[in-house]
Amino acid sequence: MLLLINCDKRVKESNGSLNRLANASSPYLQEHADNPVDWYEWGSEALEKARAENKPLIISIGYSSCHWCHVMEEESFMDTAVARIMNQNFVAIKIDREERPDIDQIYLEAAQLISGNSGWPLNAFALPDGKPFYAATYFPKQQWTTILQQVSEAYKKQYNSVTKQAAELTRTLQEDVARNFKAADGISDSELYSKLFSKWQSDFDFDMGGLKGSQKFPLPVVWEFLLQFNFLTGKKEALQMVTTTLTQMGKGGLYDHIGGGFSRYCTDSNWRVPHFEKMLYDNAQLVSLYSHAYQVTKNPEYAEIVDETLLFIKNELTSAEGGFYASINADSEGEEGKFYVWTKKEITQALDQKATALVTDFYHVTDSGNWEGGKNILFTTLTRNEFATAKSLSKEAFDKALSQTKNQLRALRNKRVRPSTDKKILLSWNAMMLKGYLDAFFAFGNDGYLEIALKNARFIEQNMIRANGQLWRSYNGGKPGTEAFLDDYALLARAYIKLYEATFDIHWLDQARSMASYAVDHFRDKQSGLFFYTSDLSENLIARKMELTDNVMPSSNSVMAEVLYLLGEYYLESTYIDMSHGMLNSIASNLESNGPFFANWATILGMITSKPYEVAIVGKEASSKSKQVQRHYLPTAIFLGGDDENLPLLKNKRVKGRTIVYVCRNKICKAPQEDVEKALEELLASKIIAL
Repeated sequence: MLLLINCDKRVKESNGSLNRLANASSPYLQEHADNPVDWYEWGSEALEKARAENKPLIISIGYSSCHWCHVMEEESFMDTAVARIMNQNFVAIKIDREERPDIDQIYLEAAQLISGNSGWPLNAFALPDGKPFYAATYFPKQQWTTILQQVSEAYKKQYNSVTKQAAELTRTLQEDVARNFKAADGISDSELYSKLFSKWQSDFDFDMGGLKGSQKFPLPVVWEFLLQFNFLTGKKEALQMVTTTLTQMGKGGLYDHIGGGFSRYCTDSNWRVPHFEKMLYDNAQLVSLYSHAYQVTKNPEYAEIVDETLLFIKNELTSAEGGFYASINADSEGEEGKFYVWTKKEITQALDQKATALVTDFYHVTDSGNWEGGKNILFTTLTRNEFATAKSLSKEAFDKALSQTKNQLRALRNKRVRPSTDKKILLSWNAMMLKGYLDAFFAFGNDGYLEIALKNARFIEQNMIRANGQLWRSYNGGKPGTEAFLDDYALLARAYIKLYEATFDIHWLDQARSMASYAVDHFRDKQSGLFFYTSDLSENLIARKMELTDNVMPSSNSVMAEVLYLLGEYYLESTYIDMSHGMLNSIASNLESNGPFFANWATILGMITSKPYEVAIVGKEASSKSKQVQRHYLPTAIFLGGDDENLPLLKNKRVKGRTIVYVCRNKICKAPQEDVEKALEELLASKIIAL
């Protein structure tokens, strides 16, 4: 538990026992087990108690690696006086937003509607039936105490006003989000796609990369779209925007230069000061993004970032069974970032004079520090090539010296108290990491990456896919927990499609089809053609939401649209293709006006309007030839093959004793090729969409 030792000791002495969260499946909830607050998990027990005693609910939502969640716990939830007010006047529910994003969505939107702000920790006050009447984020202890007293008083003395406010807010939360998305004509025309870059470019920071703003989030979906846009249109400025972003992120404090991997976001506009928590979903998507960028640019520093990040994932976020853990906390020993930052004195004592001079110069380490308390966040302003040139060093000599120095600092850092790891395994995040390993396998040809991907896929199949087709969202302590949501189905189906492309094992494609079929049956809104986030078999909450906009992760609806389109192409199922077109048509009018927050939708538009290639590789050497072809960045091609005619597009394509590459479009194939390079020439011959 990440609390100050003396604070933890005080609670043990004053409280002496654990609350019911000690039995929770979520590590985040377990961290609150020694709070004097009488926490409940979300469920009938808490709601029935609130109804029976006519008490309002406190619904407190956070996650394990959330810095301010821990601050509020330490300040308020560990305090017996504050806990007494909460226990006497409320029924307090603690929720892990990563396990229950369906609940989090509702109260996050409530906070946004009430105050215009949202985030975590999220603290909502609600009627016993869950209808919220007030919601906000972090409160310092004194302010939290005041809010508790005011809300309790209002609930007792102004009950009618409180219930009226809750009813009005709930009506807004229950509004059909799909009605805000109007169909647009002509999405098959490339005109809409071709003007998106010019419409979005005012949002881009062309100097430092990323989107403009005082804080910087990686937002991989945006840069994936621009890579595709450059590929299809030849627009050099789009590629320049991507490379600027990736290079600046890789040089900045967002990237862990000693241990590999990325933090969640930066609190400044220059990528230098991170919020130090490391999330699986960020690193998964960034591995895919840097792998794709390497395929385009062949920048060796992108390759190194992928290699170091995957080594970090393997060493620190991978279970023995092959699942991937959720996150690593920002805090250790009660201090944010303590594990990652350095004083110059620490470095001087650890390294010889020459190495100290090198590392302090390269990473901008000073006596006074570049962060809080004389500490230094490591970042660079020059690439390794630029620095070596400036210092009149050969790149090889500098790389060798830097690698040795980083190894020494890593060994020293590993002696520190390490931030805690949230070891729950989340299905959608694992699916993104599975895809990340596969994208790295395609880019670099490292069979070890494919082996890890296969181990993860089998772990998921054995532990998180049920016999009736349902999925589990979470797995912890040797058993599954929460039922899955739309993002779990969509992202796992997409990852399994990618795994089929890597192995040509039809089993994975059939699994993806099964997941899509289940989602269509239980998540799809027949009226709008879009998908609810929760199944029709799920618990009835006060609102059933849809996730449509792309953000730090692609929206579950945009991924489902992609999955349906790809499966429709593989299995020649026009119904799936029509569904995908309908979904894209519903949101197309937002692509220009709402810019990067529909980036994954824009990527799907690019695939559909470009009329993707079907690359069929048939014969005994199909896997090796496929590996050669897929070393290249080909974002609008689908791959299929093997030595069996187990898909419609593979029928009648076998030639005995030979391995043939068929490059097809709209099911019409060019002359078959045994030479991979000639097939690639056909795939890379020309721009598809003209500006």
